[in-house]
Amino acid sequence: MNRTGKYLFTSESVGEGHPDKVADQISDSVLDAIFSQDPKAHVDCETLVMQGTVMITGQITTKASINIPNIVRGTLKDIGFDNAKDGLDWETCGILVSLTEQSPDIAMGVQESNGKEQGAGDQGMVFGYASNETKELMPLPILLAHRLVKRLATVRHDGTMPYLRPDCKSQVTVEYENGKPKCVKTVVIAAQNNGSVEDSVLKKQIIDQVIKKIIPANMLAADVNYVINGTGRFVIGGTLADSGLTGRKIIVDTYGGVGAHGGGCFSGKDPSKVDRSGCYMARYIAKNIVAAGLADQCQVQISYAIGVAKPISVLVDTNGTGKIPDEQILDLVQKNFDMTPYGIITTLNLRRPIYKKTAAFGHFGRDDVEFPWERCDKAEILKKAAAEYKKA
Repeated sequence: MNRTGKYLFTSESVGEGHPDKVADQISDSVLDAIFSQDPKAHVDCETLVMQGTVMITGQITTKASINIPNIVRGTLKDIGFDNAKDGLDWETCGILVSLTEQSPDIAMGVQESNGKEQGAGDQGMVFGYASNETKELMPLPILLAHRLVKRLATVRHDGTMPYLRPDCKSQVTVEYENGKPKCVKTVVIAAQNNGSVEDSVLKKQIIDQVIKKIIPANMLAADVNYVINGTGRFVIGGTLADSGLTGRKIIVDTYGGVGAHGGGCFSGKDPSKVDRSGCYMARYIAKNIVAAGLADQCQVQISYAIGVAKPISVLVDTNGTGKIPDEQILDLVQKNFDMTPYGIITTLNLRRPIYKKTAAFGHFGRDDVEFPWERCDKAEILKKAAAEYKKA
């Protein structure tokens, strides 16, 4: 996105207690538990939550021995689901498990054996994005939206606002001028609560303890608009009000609507599934390009075919902000990044239990956890190589 003049852009996030994010966290908790015993496992785990029931399904091939009901209950307890009035109580909810092994037809293409290189676990295209509008090289609206729901979780867990319940959403509208963020125009917060607090007190505390703790005062527009629990009441929430399903918040998980998105979700999938690991690699590439100063913003697309190791296509698009031609940046990418499934897994060390932390508050641009795809360790290499192009 490289527009001129003034314009508004909005992104949203959802909290750890939103039903879809609950499902994501359970699926990734299962993945982590398996990877802690069996790093070579093949996992595609999906979760459905509704009222007092959790259902786990999918395809898993592993040597690990795990207790899925215990994992589910532990995850719900960590989030704070301790009251059936929220739709789920970690101690009493019903848990159904229906799993099978991965198809042997797929397994033939994704396992490295007899000299055959590991292929992609499915066809598809993935995207990665980076922008220098923030130090995290992320779009500002989604970065702030994630931090707001994380702050809501913090003040709930630490007792600052004990009447809050796990379900919440945020939305941030930023005013841009000539492609640069100028100020925050609107902040929307939906925060489930137990009904014991006056609406005016709730709104004031969210403004003081959440919004103003996250968004710097100099970034708030003079006429900033706060919309907090816009219907006037948010007591009935969580899985009592809505079902949750793994992979239903793909725009929240990536860049908040900036740039393009591929067809697949992330949570519950081991890294042989390139719709997850490929997106991580695409972000890693885009971030290093921007960190190297080769562009102000960058979108990377990689496409794969099932069972085939090398990408079918790779595209670098700097949207006119590149300091050297996009074709030259693409050449640098192909020389410095291994985009095969094996190369991605090895470069980013993805066969380990790091995934539960990704399943709430965003997969990219985090400052509270260290994800390998957020490293900028290739930036200096790209910068030096680009300088050689300029000399030529």
